[in-house]
Amino acid sequence: MAARFDLPEADALTRPYWDAAAEGNLLLRRCGACGRAHHYPREFCPHCWSEAVTWERASGRATLYTWSVVHRNDLPPFGARTPYVAAVVDLEEGPRMMTEVVDCAEEALRAGMALEVTFRVEGVEGVEGVEGAEGVEGMDGAEGQERAGETVAVPVFRPVAAVSS
Repeated sequence: MAARFDLPEADALTRPYWDAAAEGNLLLRRCGACGRAHHYPREFCPHCWSEAVTWERASGRATLYTWSVVHRNDLPPFGARTPYVAAVVDLEEGPRMMTEVVDCAEEALRAGMALEVTFRVEGVEGVEGVEGAEGVEGMDGAEGQERAGETVAVPVFRPVAAVSS
């Protein structure tokens, strides 16, 4: 099996983030001193350096700031995913986040377009479903199967579905 360069290693600080992602929730850190939210998870506020930071559930809404369509990537498993859209999004709560845009044709991408979070499960091998993973792409309709190997739910973004009237 080829080395995986796309699977994060959860530690004591980031475990709540990855556990929430597995349940279909995106978390941020918010500073109790200055009130600003930040992403990626850190033990301190990158704005005022306070250590009074706590976890907060994000809305999952964002706007597309910038993107690049990747046509070649030699690191496994990225080469098998090309082309894909590497992006930076502005989360509704304020922070910018590096991510991927899915379920959107390249020609439909527009700066400022409304996006919503979804989750892609990585590292699942031979698993038909995982209990408690409703709302996580690739894990819907789970019936309580055991995980075969390491898995992680990675937050990605897709265009907000148009509301029909």
